[in-house]
Amino acid sequence: IQVLKPTMSPPLVSKQCIGAFVESLSAKQPTPGGGAAAAVGAAIGTAAAQMAAAYTRRKKDRESGAAAAAECFLAKTSPLDELLRAADDDERAYAELQRSWKEESMSAAEKREIEARALAVPVSLVETCHAYVLEIAAFLPSCNPNITSDAKVGIHQLAGAARSAFQTALVNSIAGEEKDRLRTMLKDIRKVEDDLLELD
Repeated sequence: IQVLKPTMSPPLVSKQCIGAFVESLSAKQPTPGGGAAAAVGAAIGTAAAQMAAAYTRRKKDRESGAAAAAECFLAKTSPLDELLRAADDDERAYAELQRSWKEESMSAAEKREIEARALAVPVSLVETCHAYVLEIAAFLPSCNPNITSDAKVGIHQLAGAARSAFQTALVNSIAGEEKDRLRTMLKDIRKVEDDLLELD
């Protein structure tokens, strides 16, 4: 009698500790890959900025209105697990792409649907990073001055995540108009970074 060992699915990125994720990312295996790395980077950047907002809740912040700005920023940024789930979505999308390459019987319509879902993941991440960078930039003038560097770290992390997600989108045969739309977002992000770093 042959005893088959149960196959274990790899743990979701959103449930891994950072050390395990980095080790997994560095391994010679299809996933996690660049898309997951971008999503995790976006979550880290958002977390850094949310910490800065959490510290902008002192009595003087409430009196000046800065705490209200911090609360507004926190309300507009998703729970971090949603960004981490984007890494899981990227893994699933890539697995489906691999299946579409191997299954000769798959219809052209199903292949197009799989390709569209794979493209939607990085496109959505670029959009989220763009929105969050602009939200942090709007919050910065009200941020606790002792911790503005952490909010700026959030901007730079999200900027890198946006560019990384864009590279992932390019691999998925993105259309010209959509590519131009995302590039406009990246230019907006770069303008915010250049202003912070005084590169102009």
